[in-house]
Amino acid sequence: MNIVALYTADESRGPMTGHEAVQLRAGCGIVGDRHYKRNTKPEEQLTLIEHEAVDAFNDEFGQEVQPHQLRRNIVTKGVDLNALEGREFMVGPVRVRGIELCEPCSVVGKLLAGELTPTRIIQSFMGRGGLRCEILSTGVVRVGDDIEIPD
Repeated sequence: MNIVALYTADESRGPMTGHEAVQLRAGCGIVGDRHYKRNTKPEEQLTLIEHEAVDAFNDEFGQEVQPHQLRRNIVTKGVDLNALEGREFMVGPVRVRGIELCEPCSVVGKLLAGELTPTRIIQSFMGRGGLRCEILSTGVVRVGDDIEIPD
């Protein structure tokens, strides 16, 4: 269970930029991300998505969507994110708490629209669009870091 990619965007609806490492700040978000500020709402501090969800979408619809196109900050592999709603866990050295499922929005639907309508895209990612998290401690997270879930 680990991190396979890290992304931020400088501005709302701006392009997502990949990173090898990012700094997560408790109560603020990811340094350099569009949502970063003091006392950021817990549900806007950090978003995660399973690489497996993106793969399943691509397989089901014959698409080539890349994980960054879903506008989540961290792409995971081998983690059931839905099971972490309401739970604390470690993302590398940083403690976080799953707040709520991150259902796809109209922005993502419109960005990915092509052969599929925005509505169809949104429907296909319902329940597998990722997890919104609150950052509870400060630290640097890197691609390849483990995600640890306490028993």
